[in-house]
Amino acid sequence: MLPLPAPPGQEPRLGFRHCDPRYPFLWTHAAQPAARWHGEDEGPANYFCDTPEGAWAEFLRHEEITDAADLAGVRRSLWAVALPAEGYVQPRSLAAAQLHGGLASHAACRAKARRLRAAGATRLEVPSAALLPGAAAGWRVNGAALERADAARDGKVWVLFGTAALTGWVAAEAAAPPAAVLPFVRALRD
Repeated sequence: MLPLPAPPGQEPRLGFRHCDPRYPFLWTHAAQPAARWHGEDEGPANYFCDTPEGAWAEFLRHEEITDAADLAGVRRSLWAVALPAEGYVQPRSLAAAQLHGGLASHAACRAKARRLRAAGATRLEVPSAALLPGAAAGWRVNGAALERADAARDGKVWVLFGTAALTGWVAAEAAAPPAAVLPFVRALRD
């Protein structure tokens, strides 16, 4: 189990995660579908984004949703989750095409994650494969309108392997991703 709260001076990170509203926000067993950083029966592996848009983008990319009309039938929950503050490993020696690529790039990422886990890693910090560069910038209010924040920022994903005792707060229940996220999503197809 991952200890929370963090020691004094080490505030937890806030991660965002989408999930089917019928289920809890964490995988708790090994039998989960494979993804970029874990293969079949290598779970639990829980993925969190550093922004809500990043979490929505991960869903949109996985489902290959590119048209706002397709959002009408989507019902997902979005959770804000307190994550451990430290202990994340950043995989080195992977090319950008492997870190951001489509399904064919997953094998290289899984192999790297297996090597890191064998060396004792339980948490990864990786670039978002779903968000385009600079798309984690966020929004600002300008008068009565929203506008993109000035400073472009790349999205991050945190992967936690194994079981975890984490606290989460539901940010949206049975909701659809905002259509405003669609232009910032990197396509899944290679």
